[in-house]
Amino acid sequence: MAEPKVQILSDLHLESPNGYDIFHVEPNAPYLALLGDIGYVKDGGFFCFLRRQLEVFRVVFLVLGNHEPYYSSWPEAKARVETFRMGLTQPDRLVLLDQTRYDLSPTVTVLGCTLFSYVAFENQDRVSMGLNDFYLIDDWTVQSHREAHRSDVDWLNAEVECISRLEPHREVLVFTHYCPLTNEDVTDPQHQSSAISSGFMTDLSTELCWKAPVVKIWAFGHTHFNCDFQYENGKRVMSNQRGYYSSQAAGFNVSKVIKI
Repeated sequence: MAEPKVQILSDLHLESPNGYDIFHVEPNAPYLALLGDIGYVKDGGFFCFLRRQLEVFRVVFLVLGNHEPYYSSWPEAKARVETFRMGLTQPDRLVLLDQTRYDLSPTVTVLGCTLFSYVAFENQDRVSMGLNDFYLIDDWTVQSHREAHRSDVDWLNAEVECISRLEPHREVLVFTHYCPLTNEDVTDPQHQSSAISSGFMTDLSTELCWKAPVVKIWAFGHTHFNCDFQYENGKRVMSNQRGYYSSQAAGFNVSKVIKI
């Protein structure tokens, strides 16, 4: 059986300037993973963009980033995606990774969620005032964010524990929007001492979902800093983020593919 290939993109920020109809993704793999901050779910163009990808990829994975629910709420954003998905001729070809498991093959599994960050209490005022999330997402607070972080981490740990115990032959790919580490390999040097960094990333290196040998690749977005390296436990860690149109991240490659 051929090894599965997934094209990885995130942080396209097609909402401004409006680029939903002009941003082109040339298929380089049968699967496409969009790891958040593609645009605003409130925009009709967001779904036009998704529809175009579904015309050329076998399956499209979608992780919601923090920008998707801007000028809306998390429940409304998820509901709009689900309404769009159920209106497709083949709904199963769009997979919303919201604490979701998807088996790519008998030996390869995708686990995906937003993975909200853990906002440290000592920094919560700076984060609350410094991030648009808490102004532009309805009914969203730092405490809501922290609770969502715990829910996502608990889910990842439970899924990885179950796979490790019952299906240890599987290779697991984890797709998230937020960053699972805080070290220099994943951090833009100009932001290493930022008081609001806990709004972007969390160190999961002591969690089971990170340490388990079955987890082979972890791909993420959100930081607008691209990386691709092997962690000390052998796991591949990577991101492929475009960033804002006016300040694009170095190293972004619209054709980037991971092979499992």
